[in-house]
Amino acid sequence: MGQKIPQSSVFAVIDLGSNSFHMLIARHVAGGVHTIGRVKRKVRLAAGLDKNNMLSEEAMQRGWECLALFAERLQDIPKANISIVATATLRLAKNAEEFKTRAEQILNHKINVISGELEAKTIYKGVAHTSACQGRQLVIDIGGASTEVVIGKGFDALLYKSLNMGCVTFLEQYFSDGLLSSENFDQAIISAKKVVSPIQKDFVALGWELAIGASGTVQAIQEILAADGQSDLLTLKKLHDIQAQAIACQSISKLDLPGLSEERRLVFVSGLAILIALFESLHIAQMGLAGGALREGVLYSMIPELHNSDICKRTLDSFMDRYHVDKRQASYVAELALSLAKQLADTWQLDLELTKKIISAVACVHEIGLIVDYKLYHKHSAYILTHTGMPGYSKIEKQMIVALTSSHRADLNLNNFANLGAHTKASQRLSRIVRLAVILSMRRQDDMVPPVMVSADAQEQLVLSFKADWLANHPLMESELQQEAQYQRKVGWNIQIKRD
Repeated sequence: MGQKIPQSSVFAVIDLGSNSFHMLIARHVAGGVHTIGRVKRKVRLAAGLDKNNMLSEEAMQRGWECLALFAERLQDIPKANISIVATATLRLAKNAEEFKTRAEQILNHKINVISGELEAKTIYKGVAHTSACQGRQLVIDIGGASTEVVIGKGFDALLYKSLNMGCVTFLEQYFSDGLLSSENFDQAIISAKKVVSPIQKDFVALGWELAIGASGTVQAIQEILAADGQSDLLTLKKLHDIQAQAIACQSISKLDLPGLSEERRLVFVSGLAILIALFESLHIAQMGLAGGALREGVLYSMIPELHNSDICKRTLDSFMDRYHVDKRQASYVAELALSLAKQLADTWQLDLELTKKIISAVACVHEIGLIVDYKLYHKHSAYILTHTGMPGYSKIEKQMIVALTSSHRADLNLNNFANLGAHTKASQRLSRIVRLAVILSMRRQDDMVPPVMVSADAQEQLVLSFKADWLANHPLMESELQQEAQYQRKVGWNIQIKRD
């Protein structure tokens, strides 16, 4: 057998949560972080807390058995690349040291029991590094025994609080009889509002542009909404509708909502009650799902070169490095596409900030499929993007990038734009711009990019204007533009090519 090679680029984070224990294994490569393993076990540690905050022997044994499984994987990872954190239950438990001592022996590594405030700040960091950050954002993470509420901007948590309530502790307190009654829900919601009340004024006063949920409860609700054919944005009305469906099931043992996993069923209703209280107390209009939370926050803290970097740039650089993209060509396409977009911005009422973000991304990633095969490389590119995380981009932004990438050459299929809602028209227009930019930069040389003027009329016809001698001296380019005009005409988009 050969000697073991140290996995210096591999990192591990273990989160000893109050409901579940999680292990995240990731590799730092090509300027980004790529998950290569996740292990999750329901331990329900908080359920072992008695009224005197003493952990039961049974709960501790469940935790130790889980950690014995995790320990096997840690053997291959440098100690400096491992971080193990514990949260609310081990903050509360009077006999936490007994559990911790045995756990550290099993893992052969120190466990850091972090404060509620540090947990809140770390959760925010995980969200900031994995989600689309737009102005101030409210982040909520409902754990097993605590709930973290944070308002932050960029990478900085501005206002943060850890609240003493969670889906496991509320399950024990308000749904211990297993019944899904209006009375049980009302008691849980009223109690949660009392816990939120001391922070309500400060959080509402500071305000936010975007609310994000970083917990299993929010993910479970999104999956229920998806199974019902609804959009994945949470609203108070949707939460109340799901509450009514849950009450109709009468008991937790009979709880059977389409899209709700068996794994989540037991603690779902208590988490839902807490979330309803937060929506009502903080006047939350709608909420999306975060790309990461505590574990990701710990992970990014361990890798200095990723601190406070431009997340979108880091994501795009990672794609280009991993798939050997021609970076100069990407810059040619981006500059030309943005030039065309600016000329059309007023006529087409383009949001230039969003346009720049989307077009710049498409320019960087549209050729990643070349590493697979040329003939259908745009389809390969779109497939890779669809099945890869894009930190820094919201769900709709990623969908727009995938649609434009899939449609940047050859035959057009308007079905690619079918699920973009209010962004459908803008995405179709940006697609036309990107297609032209790709053709006009086909020589892959900066000095070969043509000076071109573009305008659009009320019927969406594009008029491309070139200097007369330029097209005459570039017959292949003119032929490609004529072919493109045919592609666009097939879906009702007209292009006129003029020589000035």
